[in-house]
Amino acid sequence: MNALLVRVGADRSAEGGRWNGLIDAGSGAFVYVPIPERRPVHAGHERRYTALSQTLQRFGQPLPRHLGHRRMHLDPDFEQLTYGDEGQRAKQLRSTLGPGDWIAFYASLLDVRGAPRLVYALIGLFAIEQIAYARDLPTAQRDCNAHTRRRLAADADDIVVIGEPGASGRLRRCLSIGEWRDGAYRLRRDLIEAWGGLSVNDGWLQRSARLPRFLDPERFRSWLSAQQPELIARNNE
Repeated sequence: MNALLVRVGADRSAEGGRWNGLIDAGSGAFVYVPIPERRPVHAGHERRYTALSQTLQRFGQPLPRHLGHRRMHLDPDFEQLTYGDEGQRAKQLRSTLGPGDWIAFYASLLDVRGAPRLVYALIGLFAIEQIAYARDLPTAQRDCNAHTRRRLAADADDIVVIGEPGASGRLRRCLSIGEWRDGAYRLRRDLIEAWGGLSVNDGWLQRSARLPRFLDPERFRSWLSAQQPELIARNNE
């Protein structure tokens, strides 16, 4: 079995929308906020940030004004159980993973309880059922993922990972995994040990063209099982 750790969701970078999803660190409840969509999409398949307004209100936060008019790159799409990618990361996903392998998704979230701070947390998991080129999926599945919603060239390398129903989804309560250490956010030392290590220096948690591999996926699975995660096929509640 192989498994990769993938960072997703909005963050403070320009590409990330200059914002973060929200978390109540006391309960683990969170709002999944995708990055902005920067490519043309098929008419009628836009996903807009205004769809998050009601969920954000429950966390006492309004949608930032600079995102109010923008489209989301809703990826992963936990409701559809799909994740898309392109370029080097798409090549790594295709060459490393197959049916029965795993993707663990994490995000940097802003705590709404107490003093503002970032919490790096697992927010979802996919047990992989299939990996396909987005261009090869039928028109009837155009709305299944952010990459199939795009207007793709005939030779586009975008892929779509399809998760196994019942074993994939968004975590109802996210799991904190990060800490600030040695000038960067990194996987907690106790989790480096519990998971059997990652293929990045000292658990470095940042966006990268190379996705971190779990060095011992079975140990990660054992740790995860002990957390008794609840998976839901929804993007937000």
